[in-house]
Amino acid sequence: MVKMSLDPVQVMSGEVKELNVSPSSNGDIRGSWEEKKEFDQDHLGLTTKPKLPKPENAVTVAVSSRVLFRTEREQKVYEQQGVEEYLRYQIEHENEPFAPGPAFPFVKALEAVNTRLRELYPQSEELFDIVLVTYNHAHVGIRLINTINHHNLFIERFCMTGGSSPIGYLKAWHTNLYLSADADKVREALAEGIAAATMFMTEKLTEVSESQLRVAFDGDAVLFSDESERIFKAHGLDKFFQHERDNEDTLLDHGPLKGFLEALGKLQKKFYAKGHRLDCPIRTFLVTARSAASSGIRALKTLRAWGLEIDEALFLAGAPKGPMLEKIRPHIYFDDQMFHVEGAAEMGTVAAHVPYGIAQKHNLKQNSGVGK
Repeated sequence: MVKMSLDPVQVMSGEVKELNVSPSSNGDIRGSWEEKKEFDQDHLGLTTKPKLPKPENAVTVAVSSRVLFRTEREQKVYEQQGVEEYLRYQIEHENEPFAPGPAFPFVKALEAVNTRLRELYPQSEELFDIVLVTYNHAHVGIRLINTINHHNLFIERFCMTGGSSPIGYLKAWHTNLYLSADADKVREALAEGIAAATMFMTEKLTEVSESQLRVAFDGDAVLFSDESERIFKAHGLDKFFQHERDNEDTLLDHGPLKGFLEALGKLQKKFYAKGHRLDCPIRTFLVTARSAASSGIRALKTLRAWGLEIDEALFLAGAPKGPMLEKIRPHIYFDDQMFHVEGAAEMGTVAAHVPYGIAQKHNLKQNSGVGK
């Protein structure tokens, strides 16, 4: 099993192919700046950038700088030498780009979807809007901006809190999803009704699609509430199956990531309306330990009643999720149990932990011995 670090920046390793990216300060070779790709030109031949959507119209994804980029070296400076030395180090190295972190392929896929949406709906503001969130002092912003330009990312919205909690700002941005390396802030966001998950650093990143955003979800305590999982934890598998049969026509309550799946579905329908169902650049997956015959029907009926389409549903009946996720190759997989997050990481999948529901009591017991 992969060992999980208890440090704020947590590291996983796996024998998977490396993402092909430009060299950087946290890679093997010190990088040099590349010219940022130009966007479309207007009728005067002047370079223009895509129009930023209003937050209330967009699908807003807030990403911590510590999961978008690799910042382990800088984090060690902060932890070992303090904030002043950390700021000095960042300023001295502000012309060296950070290497991509685990959220980087996901963000690139969001931007690829935006490109397709702008082609089909030039005036629409129903797009992904990416907000970079960091506890850093504004001085560090120069290095972050340089890094964004180096990697040809289109991120114009920043939230640099100088050590303060970003949760209030996330609500003001109408955030649909928050990804962070800080589990405490993720729990704080979930408590405020914001879909959120903890991401983990990986030594290498698996290859994923550059033209289709692929997002995989667990069911219970992620898309759905933890109601059924509580039955299983308290009374065992037989009582769980009986409970699901008795409540087959009773809808499950919503879980913390339901709203994000809804947002993805709304954008998918824009592609369907233009005849792009079969080549839609967004694809969603349900990957659940539920059994299809004994407990799967309630999950499917709930999704249908919510008006949500899931492109592929895998009912694994307790089998390991890692091998299936290896075949799916999602940009991100959401699960409430660290056991499944670790199993996905072993197979090279970037998995994010949703610390919600009854399983967290079990996770805390497990994690007390991690790394010892």
